[in-house]
Amino acid sequence: RVKDKNDNFKLMGFGHRVYKSYDPRAKILKGLKDELHKKGVKMDERLSEIAAKVEEIALKDEYFIERNLYPNVDFYSGTILRALKIPVRFFTPVFVIGRTVGWCAQLLEHVKSPQA
Repeated sequence: RVKDKNDNFKLMGFGHRVYKSYDPRAKILKGLKDELHKKGVKMDERLSEIAAKVEEIALKDEYFIERNLYPNVDFYSGTILRALKIPVRFFTPVFVIGRTVGWCAQLLEHVKSPQA
């Protein structure tokens, strides 16, 4: 469906506005997922296998390569949050918490120098 121009389907976890190659944050989260698994954190094995297979296919697929659609920070975050027993309804708030400091800094910068 993702390749069908007439279908509005969006495959979440791929592509980024700034990173036109593999998102370095996704590499870190992939490593964290593997590290948690090695330390005995119970992972959803089926979900991890599906994620690995989807990534493998996408990284070899011309459609994804031509459009610079590589895994982004969201691709592995769901598997990690699930392994940490964080309910799905809290995935977005957890995502926001990580950005709050940056947003506050940007606001303070704007208040200090509104013309910048």
